[in-house]
Amino acid sequence: MRNISIIFLKQLKDTLKNKAVLIQFVMFPLMAVIMENSVKIEGMPENFFVKLFSVMFVGMAPLTCISSIISEEKEKNTLRALMMSNVKPLEYLCGIGSYVWLMCMAGTAIFAVCGGFTGVSLVEFVAVMAAGVVLSELIGGVIGIFSRNQMSATSVTIPVMMIFSFLPMLSMFNDKIEKVANLTYTQHLSLLINGLGTAPIKAENLLVPAVNCLFALVLFVLSFKRISKNPF
Repeated sequence: MRNISIIFLKQLKDTLKNKAVLIQFVMFPLMAVIMENSVKIEGMPENFFVKLFSVMFVGMAPLTCISSIISEEKEKNTLRALMMSNVKPLEYLCGIGSYVWLMCMAGTAIFAVCGGFTGVSLVEFVAVMAAGVVLSELIGGVIGIFSRNQMSATSVTIPVMMIFSFLPMLSMFNDKIEKVANLTYTQHLSLLINGLGTAPIKAENLLVPAVNCLFALVLFVLSFKRISKNPF
């Protein structure tokens, strides 16, 4: 817990100085508030922009933030110092992950208030968002660990986050894209959010994200241990 808390506080201080990372947490919630209150189209589903941007937020903000943080620490040799201090993979991931998770949940609160979710719908929405943020953090962690520096991490992160963020939206208009999107966790998060209080939860809505999570976690731990054996 001591290692986790130290890493958490370090990231909190760093983000206050890094406006590029900080803006990731406020961009989509702010867009949702603006669009929900300014765009009114006949026949448009209730809370359309809240649900659309919340999925994009999950697929983009935590993923880019985690990959940016880890790749920056690799580039500045901070990660090597932590590994030589016997910081374990899960301790490191929990340290930076808990910080990003809390920041993303603050954004989730804005989505929830904007959407007017209450009762069971509120609990389901927050739970889905919380799980989605963790999944995106794991994927961002894998990208950050495998990347040599921030530039290479960014070049990988952008197409990956575009896939996870925009596939759910594109799947609404194309059946072939929907088949591909069904293999990703963001698609099932989108289905769960759009079905709040109306559609039952299917087994695949939980199974696909669970498989995605397990795969990303295994990759992160293996890659972290690999570089810890050869930190220089």
